[in-house]
Amino acid sequence: MTTSQALPPALAEIVTDFQELEERDRLTLLLEFSRSLPDLPERLTNHPELLEQVMECQSPLFLTVESEQTDKGEVIRLFFKAPPEAPTTRGFASVLFEGLDGLTAAEILAVPDDMPEQLGLTRAISPLRMRGMSAMLGRVKRKIVAGARPAA
Repeated sequence: MTTSQALPPALAEIVTDFQELEERDRLTLLLEFSRSLPDLPERLTNHPELLEQVMECQSPLFLTVESEQTDKGEVIRLFFKAPPEAPTTRGFASVLFEGLDGLTAAEILAVPDDMPEQLGLTRAISPLRMRGMSAMLGRVKRKIVAGARPAA
């Protein structure tokens, strides 16, 4: 399995947590992550047109990225919307949120595209779901390259 050394610290810790579990327990951890995905802020809840659907996901998943100026410089904020009845999708969105939110664009763009496979879930979930996970990360990166819009 690929190491998590090239990952930002928070994401590397999450990947390590998955890798240290027995394969059968990894899905349970993903489901735990699904319960911690934050709700959208009201300004996005009331404006679904500001979110982009990730069509590769089996369940409806919408996301957007924003840039925010902080005392550490410009950072990226991630926002995801996935239904509670889609725990795998929500779980991976939460992994991305917890591992990437608040990092710089360069840090996020440097995350290897195979990061979803590093979680060790390829035998626990379907190839279609794995494709959706990879698509989420890809969409976040594309939106950053296209220019994350400033926070409202």
